[in-house]
Amino acid sequence: MNLPTAVELAAAVRSGKLTAVENTTAALNRLARHDGLLGAFQVVRADRALAEAAALDARGDLASLPLAGVPIAIKDNIPVAGEPMRDGSAATSAEPQTSDHEMVARLRAAGAIIIGLTRVPELCVWGTTDSVFGISRNPWNVDRTPGGSSGGSAAAVASGIVPFAHGNDGMGSIRGPAGNCGLFGLKPGGGVVPQNIGFDSWGGMSENGPLATTVADAALLLSVMSSRPELANPAEPAQPLRIAIAAGEPSPLVKLDPEWRRGLEETADALRAAGHIVTETKFPYDPNPLPLLARWFAGTAADARGLNLAKMNPRTRTHVRLGRIVGPLGLLSEGPVKRSRAKITRFFEDFDVLITPTLAQSGPKAIEWSKRGWFANLSDNIRYAPYQSTWNLLDWPSASVPAGWHATDCLPLGVQLVTPPHANAAGEALILSLALQLERLRPWPRIAAGFAD
Repeated sequence: MNLPTAVELAAAVRSGKLTAVENTTAALNRLARHDGLLGAFQVVRADRALAEAAALDARGDLASLPLAGVPIAIKDNIPVAGEPMRDGSAATSAEPQTSDHEMVARLRAAGAIIIGLTRVPELCVWGTTDSVFGISRNPWNVDRTPGGSSGGSAAAVASGIVPFAHGNDGMGSIRGPAGNCGLFGLKPGGGVVPQNIGFDSWGGMSENGPLATTVADAALLLSVMSSRPELANPAEPAQPLRIAIAAGEPSPLVKLDPEWRRGLEETADALRAAGHIVTETKFPYDPNPLPLLARWFAGTAADARGLNLAKMNPRTRTHVRLGRIVGPLGLLSEGPVKRSRAKITRFFEDFDVLITPTLAQSGPKAIEWSKRGWFANLSDNIRYAPYQSTWNLLDWPSASVPAGWHATDCLPLGVQLVTPPHANAAGEALILSLALQLERLRPWPRIAAGFAD
């Protein structure tokens, strides 16, 4: 049995065929069955979620609510009123938050029911989701990580506990988990969805966005997150697009797995057959990683302000200490970023969309990476997830779309779609449009095997 999509659940509640309480109860039952294995949730709001669902049902007229009665999970690094925000760290406060993040308020106003908060690595720094609170696992292969830092959200969606979830992405933290877990995940460009993540959203690199099993569900969720109803109903491209295919590795430290290359090549073949102008090319990645790494370090140091470093794991403490020195060393200058943006903008004069692999390799083992050293974590993250972070530095929209199956790792494959930002979220709309076409041309299983019950 395939579980209903968010679009279907909301329509059923609006029409009176289902109630918000029924949807919430079903999601909480799935959570109780599966999360002991997956470790996706940090907080379960069972009683509060059911009370909020009952209050929604009692309102009567739900016709205007786009997310009427749909269960959703929120990543545990933005405020949800009445719940602690632990951000994966023993150094954070266990006291409940006093108010909702603006985006959470939008989701509630649209009728969504928050059933819980999902796990993250400490301060959302890492590409695997484990912390002092536990290890999150990939529903497709529980020996593997779902990725990070939105790994708990991705596991909750890929297992069918919720039809979609909130994530955010500072260096690939939506797209990496989406690639690992066979989901569609979109990182918006700047100004589309409210940020307000941690101290300063990692210098503006981090964006809130959706993780979902279908493009239509992600579009619906993004439309509410952004207060742009026009994004809710994407249509396939009306004319051929100029598409660049770039398999080349961003760094000499990276080696692309042949299976992930195959996923990209098969996607290119499908788009070429559909009439698009598809060109294999070399993408001009910036060979200097310091502007990006410096902002990653500095963002972590900013989020650690006021926290007790002694309560953090060693890898994060090292990250924080590095973040405290990059500013005085002049490594946060905007000059290199402006030069990179100009070069990449010129590249896109010839193309509408760039497609790369989402990941260079499948996610690593689901183990206690938080007990390993800083260099081991850094090198592992760079080696397996190097393709996403450029678009955080530039603040451009990008997304991961499922692209087949890794024959030996027993995990999904994915490709990354990128386009320049455009006014009125037209870049996000273009990504949704092309992803919708790929979903039709190369359909993917929505829920991991063994979880669609």
